Amino acid sequence: MILAIAISIAILLGYQMLVRPYLPQPAVTTASIAPPTATAPKPSNTVGVTPSDAGAAPVAPPKNVPRLPIEAPRVSGSISLVGARFDDLVLRDYRETTDPKSPLVRLLEPQADPQPYFVQFGWTALPGTTVKLPDSTTLWTAEGGPLSNSHPVILTWNNDAGLIFRIEVSVDDNYMFSIRQSVRNDSGAPVTLYPWSRLSRDYTPETSGYYILHEGLIGVLHDRLQETTYAKAKSEGAAHDGVAFTSTGDGGWSGITDKYWLVALIPDQAQSATTTFRHIAPNGQDSYQVAVVDDQGQTIAPGAEATAASRMFAGAKVVRMLDRYEDVDKIPSFDKAVDFGWFYFLTKPIFYALDWLNSVFGNFGVAIMLFTLFVKLLFFPLANKSYRSMSRMKLLGPKITAMRERFKDDPARQQTEMMALYKAEKVNPASGCLPMLVQIPVFFSLYKDIFVTIELRQAPFFGWIHDLSAVDPTNIFNLFGLLPFDPTVISPFLHLGVWPLIMGGTMFLQQKLNPAPPDPVQARLFQFMPLIFMFMLARFPAGLVIYWSWNNTLTVAQQWFIQRRTSLPNPRAARV
Repeated sequence: MILAIAISIAILLGYQMLVRPYLPQPAVTTASIAPPTATAPKPSNTVGVTPSDAGAAPVAPPKNVPRLPIEAPRVSGSISLVGARFDDLVLRDYRETTDPKSPLVRLLEPQADPQPYFVQFGWTALPGTTVKLPDSTTLWTAEGGPLSNSHPVILTWNNDAGLIFRIEVSVDDNYMFSIRQSVRNDSGAPVTLYPWSRLSRDYTPETSGYYILHEGLIGVLHDRLQETTYAKAKSEGAAHDGVAFTSTGDGGWSGITDKYWLVALIPDQAQSATTTFRHIAPNGQDSYQVAVVDDQGQTIAPGAEATAASRMFAGAKVVRMLDRYEDVDKIPSFDKAVDFGWFYFLTKPIFYALDWLNSVFGNFGVAIMLFTLFVKLLFFPLANKSYRSMSRMKLLGPKITAMRERFKDDPARQQTEMMALYKAEKVNPASGCLPMLVQIPVFFSLYKDIFVTIELRQAPFFGWIHDLSAVDPTNIFNLFGLLPFDPTVISPFLHLGVWPLIMGGTMFLQQKLNPAPPDPVQARLFQFMPLIFMFMLARFPAGLVIYWSWNNTLTVAQQWFIQRRTSLPNPRAARV
């Protein structure tokens, strides 16, 4: 069973890391980064509203447009006054690499740039209504600025037909923008309008490629998590006139998630709205859109004003920050923007434990090692029972070998005699699996925490490990940097760092303390397991390899102690 589990994990993860990155990818053409000009089919909701911009391919504004600066504690950038686009946002706290001189992470980009990614807010009217509404080419007037956590700004536009549109924008100390749209009706007739918001990513981003991590369109609607990958958005959109998913109801949130970053639209939780995930491809350019349209609409009498409140999150997926927004602002399941996976009930508590230990000791690597020690202590009684049984199994090795030779022509008799021997010696041959079965969910949950949480991104350990979420940068095949070449250019298998070597050594020692499988073929296969795991985990995050190495070291110490006690003669019996 252990061998089957190990081989299955090796196949699944080995394929993701060593094969999938080298499969043919769609070619990037100049058309894929050109600004779109065509208009795509527009989505509609339950009351027949067709937003003028919420589901269309927007028109690219000119490059030199007036902008309103953003200068907040954790974000900077600007808002384009043409179209009122949130299309320039930089995260102040995060850089592209561990190099302190590397560029800051840029989250949102204008449509004229190679990777357009932006958010817009607006109003629409029922089909057939002749109302001049703001669109992607509208030039807004800014009041105040720059936008900061203490200074909100107001964008204004007059349609010269009696309607005055305003967008009041504020931002908190983190990544949450509050949007208050309003329309004043100074015309002589009532008008019914529907507020909308739209997030658009006009290119297909490079993803990690791991099936255990969702990157793409995401939302929590009707208290259910909805995840749509870029590939699924394409296929579903092609089959349903561009619409990959749609949902109508109160509250929730939706957006586009990356491994560490999130841009999300959060409507008024008390209003019914239709959320639509779309994929369109004007001129061959992929455009992934998340649109939220208010279902109810607002009828504005002459001399009256209508307002619509919503929010936009654009920043890093800091777990405790998302928890705080969920608790204080009542955003349902906002923490599910972090892909904790199937073992959510286990993965998130483990993260909390690591985060607390890091706050105490100031190092996530130390936190991982202390957490491993705690898990060992927690399952100490179970492990002791298992290791004692394994020690007795090792002592019975010669008897089992002799029995296999004696009854080699009678397998049924051989199994009967072996079971009788196990019963007489009070040994359970399956008990050795228990520590592995306990370790697998903890291992996987810890892997998810190291792999997906922003807190462990670029978190240093000691020595040469400057990023626990990245692979060990050393490599034995270039003598740990003494030879000036990168062996992985020849083959991705040619990467084996110091910590994977340590892990392989501890696994080898652990294997020597365990009883060898009775079957010679299985025994030979097990001899190769440390080598297989050493090369496989060489491409895993360093934090995970450190955990595995330290866990093996504790296991070896525990097994050696138990086996030493088990193999010693009974002192009382010796005196007799």
